[in-house]
Parts: sequence; C-alpha cells; structure tokens
Amino acid sequence: MAEPDTIPATDSARQAPPQALAGLARVNIKGRRNAELGPHTHLEARRAELASMSWERFDLLPRGVTIGAQVDGIDLAADLDDATIAELRAALVAHKVLVFRNQELDAAGQSRFASRFGDLEHHPFLGGTEETPYLVRLAKDEAVGGYENIWHSDVTWRERPAMGAVLRAIEVPAVGGDTLWADMAAAYQGLDARLRERLEGKVAVHDFVHSYGAAMSPEDREAARADFPAVEHPVVRTHPESGEKVLYVNRIFTSHVVGLDESDSEDLLDHLFSTAEVPEYQFRLRWEPGTVAMWDNRSTQHYASSDYWPNPRVMERAAIIGDRPS
Repeated sequence: MAEPDTIPATDSARQAPPQALAGLARVNIKGRRNAELGPHTHLEARRAELASMSWERFDLLPRGVTIGAQVDGIDLAADLDDATIAELRAALVAHKVLVFRNQELDAAGQSRFASRFGDLEHHPFLGGTEETPYLVRLAKDEAVGGYENIWHSDVTWRERPAMGAVLRAIEVPAVGGDTLWADMAAAYQGLDARLRERLEGKVAVHDFVHSYGAAMSPEDREAARADFPAVEHPVVRTHPESGEKVLYVNRIFTSHVVGLDESDSEDLLDHLFSTAEVPEYQFRLRWEPGTVAMWDNRSTQHYASSDYWPNPRVMERAAIIGDRPS
C-alpha cells in the first residue's frame, strides 16, 4: 500500500522572517525591467507633513498618501474672497489634486473660478467654443473613444506649460472613466541617489508632433511647428512655490534627452516614465456628476482610464497658464 503524501518539514534556515521581508529597501527583481518591491519609506515624511497642516476656510480630507484631497464647505460658483482663493492655492500646492463634490457650476462659473488662479490658456489644437473659448470640451461616446489613457502632464510642448487645470464632470459613465494622478515629486524622491545625481543639469525636448501632430497633414503640421517649435525643459524642475524637485518628463510629449545618444536616451526616459505608474505615488478619482477636480500640472501627471466605451463621458477643462520650468 502506497504511503500517503506528506508535507515536508520546513527548512527553518531557509525561512525569511516577515520583518526581514518588510525591511527590504525596494530591491530590484532580476529580469523584470524597473520592477521593485519593498516599502516606499521616503513617503512617510511627506505624509506626516500633510497631516500636520490645517485649513481655516474649508474642510479638507486627504484621499491619497501624498497626493489628492477632497475639499468640503466651498461653493465654487460663489464669489470667493481673496483669502479663500489664497488658501485653496496653498492646499493645491500641498496636495497637488483637489476634489470638490456636488458643485452646481456652469461653464461661465468654471472659467471664472479657474481665472482666479491666473490667465487661462487657449488650446491651439483642441480649442473651445465662441461662448467659452478657454474651455476645452472632452466629449467621448461610441464614435470617439477615450484617448487620454497615457501618463502625461498637459502641454509640456509649450514654452510655458499650464500651471494647473480645473476639470468639471458633465456626464459620466455608471462604471469606469476614472482619472488617476501621480505625484512626480514623490517619484523623483524615490529614485536612487546615483540616478538623481545623473539627472542634475539634464534637459529634455518636448514636442507636440507625435501626439497632436500625428493627426495633421504634413502642411498643417509644418504650419503649427512655426508657432510651436520643440522646447527644452529640465528633466527635473523645481516647483516655483513649494521648492520641491519634480520629475518633469512624460511619455507622450517628451522626445529625447539632450546630449545622450538615442539608445541611452530611450533607456533613461523609459525608466523615468515608468515612475508615474507606481501605485504608491497615485491618487484615483471616481467621477460623479457635479464633481470638479483641480490639479497642479507642475508636479503631477495624469491618466484618464478609457474603460467605458461605448458609453458617453463629457468633461470640460480650463487650463491656467504657468511659468517656464526651471
């Protein structure tokens, strides 16, 4: 009669105690490009700093570890005083994404609110309407599916990319269509010291040609190129208000790093692009009608999940002109 199967005794010498695994300093997994495991311990200081902040003119509830917060007690359609706008700006710089629920805000009110933070941008490739020239309508349906599902910061191909944006939900699918943001200051801090040192002084080229330009005729693309030549921005920018170092390259608009050959540039950018994909650096928003989100485009990237086709999703965005990155 065959012996019953038995479970071999565990070799205690081979057992990894849980505390040893938990203490791993984000080791790289061999054979897995850019794959790391272990705790992101550098987030703790920023998390504690955010937790220590207080706000006088509204209630704020953090929704992400270092990025994303819900603001309550504010009516965006109201004539907000300067002190409230100043405190909202400080909260935006700190939390990078602010979410306002249950807002009764129309296009005029959205433009008015966004303009309290700076001059509004007219997007040359998406445009607006005669009534709302500074609002970009992002309407998706069965004929036009969502195409913003790539990590990016807005209009980095401009000499002065957007400082931030205000996005208003008009019609959203019952399921899907979330937007995700990544904290690119946390991403920079998560790089190892040698790589951070390597990035010092590096600049990269940003260009619209491989995104908006791909949908143009050669003639129209050349005409647009005259108005919007490729620009150079630092690979790591310094946030003009917080002083944080921010990783400032993105997969859709950054073409190459100046001074590197094509292969080295591609390898470096591929690694840097992938940092936006780390869940520990992200905040995810489930939209509802009446939801408004505002984000700091200088320190974040975002990604609109395109998982709702053929259902409609209609949003309107106002972008605020920023400074030249340095």
